[in-house]
Amino acid sequence: MKKSSVFTLITTFYILSTILLGCATVKEMSKGFIGVSTQVLEEKRKDALKKSFALGYNDCYIKVKNILNLQGKESYIYAEDSKNKMIAIYLSPADTTPVGIFFTEETGPSTLIEISSPSIYAKEEIANRIFAGLVKEKSIDDKE
Repeated sequence: MKKSSVFTLITTFYILSTILLGCATVKEMSKGFIGVSTQVLEEKRKDALKKSFALGYNDCYIKVKNILNLQGKESYIYAEDSKNKMIAIYLSPADTTPVGIFFTEETGPSTLIEISSPSIYAKEEIANRIFAGLVKEKSIDDKE
């Protein structure tokens, strides 16, 4: 096969893949291939464990990251998305069960935290760690 024919074939395949699958899907597929996709966490957000805290977004975000790095209960942060105000973690450096932590600014200095995961155990474990760590701060309400 000629070099130009191979190039044309590859280019055509790439263009068709992009058109048929969409750019976002190709990007998400590549993230999934290397193990850093957050799509499942976003899909499971509707079933998230939720709680509001009387903390501004920045303070809440920093405190949650500190809780995730506590000695003996470290979680591995594999993605942070400032646009979607989300932290994606693995339950631990050895357990790669994904968990998503979403932050939503509410009225006044308060933030809603949503914990999502395809694993009920992982979701509850991280929610317990974070909610207990933030309970020192004034909790506004419980949502589940």
